[in-house]
Amino acid sequence: MKKLPIGVQTFAEIRSDNYCYVDKTPLIYRLADQGKSYFLSRPRRFGKSLLLDTIAEAFAGSRELFTGLYLENHWDWDRRYPVVRIDFAGGVMRNRAELDETIIAMLRQQGLRFGIELEQRLAHLVLSELIERLHETSGERVVVLVDEYDKPILDNLESPELATELRDGLRNLYSVLKAHDAQLRFVFLTGVSKFSKVSLFSGLNNLEDLTLDKRYATICGYTQQDVEQVFAEYLEGVDLEELRRWYNGYNWLGEPVYNPFDVLLFFAKEKEYRNYWFETGNPSFLVRLVEERRYPVPNLERVMASDELLSSFDVGSLELETLLFQTGYLTIKERHRLGNEYFYTLTYPNREVKRALTGTILSALAKSAGERARYQMALYQALAAGDCDVMRDIFHAFFASIPHDRSFAPLTTWYRKNQLAGYEGYYASIFYCYFTALGLDVVVEDSTSVGRIDMTVFVEGKIYILEFKVVSKGAKTGSALAQIREKRYADKYRGQGEIYLLGVEFDKESRNIVGFEWATAQGLS
Repeated sequence: MKKLPIGVQTFAEIRSDNYCYVDKTPLIYRLADQGKSYFLSRPRRFGKSLLLDTIAEAFAGSRELFTGLYLENHWDWDRRYPVVRIDFAGGVMRNRAELDETIIAMLRQQGLRFGIELEQRLAHLVLSELIERLHETSGERVVVLVDEYDKPILDNLESPELATELRDGLRNLYSVLKAHDAQLRFVFLTGVSKFSKVSLFSGLNNLEDLTLDKRYATICGYTQQDVEQVFAEYLEGVDLEELRRWYNGYNWLGEPVYNPFDVLLFFAKEKEYRNYWFETGNPSFLVRLVEERRYPVPNLERVMASDELLSSFDVGSLELETLLFQTGYLTIKERHRLGNEYFYTLTYPNREVKRALTGTILSALAKSAGERARYQMALYQALAAGDCDVMRDIFHAFFASIPHDRSFAPLTTWYRKNQLAGYEGYYASIFYCYFTALGLDVVVEDSTSVGRIDMTVFVEGKIYILEFKVVSKGAKTGSALAQIREKRYADKYRGQGEIYLLGVEFDKESRNIVGFEWATAQGLS
């Protein structure tokens, strides 16, 4: 059985020691044959570094590493190009001076690999000198590969002034690539985000953006065919549909792909379904944005975004939808064309991301992880047993436990684009996070022939139909359940399982449940 390349950093190590390897070299050939300067945005842990390492070995002429791969017989191995690697993956830059020192040290080390001692003292001039001297000494044009081009900025988004300072330093560096275009054979920049050309690439406007290019949608990540063919010997006992639901689903306008990190760890960890990719990151900044902007969490099921919103962002204009998409917490579900403009529907890529992200948001409200775990376990048992009274007690206790200064207060400013308007959006978010963090199937704004159900939840053959309302203090309750019954929402699911109707009403002053009435589809309890 071949080994899995977990923890292996370079293409050379993988190809020299009998590792499983998905062949992306046909796409590399097309890039080198049809163009010259490229940019690719993909989330973390998607194989961007390995892609650049593979490109580097090809241009360096390491033919022995490509035995059995497409490039073995589709590459000019008689030519060897000098390759410059710039990698910001390691460490965190805390000021502009530190960034410049890191760049200079990196480039000087690159020069020494070719026997060149660089004399310049400013970061952008050091890169310029390195390109000129490599071109002169080798007689070949230079290949420049930049990995995690944006990491110094992303590491400091919570300090906008510092992030802007680092952005300006990087812009100065990348402008050199445009100035030396005639001496360059191939340029490839990768990162998580896509900054606007005005803010970061003003001097490098010749980059071809591959991020949403259908031809290269699978250049990072594994397709379903890749998993079934390359990892066939590991698939014994694996439910392929369950594997797909958990880890596949990332879409950049082509065939959806798996995150490689998830697949490799799934096979390495005795085929346990866990949040492998999610646990390697820290979405606390995104969670704070959700809170600060009163974003209705159920709306993450279906986010509408323009082409401009997806394409770029800058330090001074951080759109939550853009960040969630570029960091991999949302992906493209559909693309729509209206006139000459494109619009996108975004959603979670898979079960791992959906349950883990909503669980993290829920944890931001809970007093402790232990408290959240107790509530969740009891809630699942109540749902599976059809015990709506216990469910009511769990949510009542949870809302009562949220200190006012830790809620999404002031609730009166709750995100107004939410269809569950005002306070209802806040309360619906809590219910939604609880259900999705348990891994349950949840439909938000569930369409019927007579209206939309606020939320539908499916668990172990049972179907829960929920309607939320906010009432004034002392007002009569019961209207939420009455609406479900009057509009016959249950008719959509007749014959598909045991149906429960839940009308949940909240008092905006006490911020808790004042009405929790339920019925089966056959009668009121």
